[in-house]
Amino acid sequence: MPKVKTKSSAKKRFTLTGTGKIRRKHAYKSHILTKKSTKRKKNLTKMGFVHASDEGRVRDMLRI
Repeated sequence: MPKVKTKSSAKKRFTLTGTGKIRRKHAYKSHILTKKSTKRKKNLTKMGFVHASDEGRVRDMLRI
């Protein structure tokens, strides 16, 4: 039986913390930045956590 591969797209987008939580980046930070406020752009830069309802799906993609 071959090993189950991790989804390469999920591997690039999510990271695992030491306590087992899954971190993610915020959306809307790549373009059309002139009309967004400085405060909004600064908050989008910070990492967030995957919501509990989506965590199982992400763990399945990462094969955790």
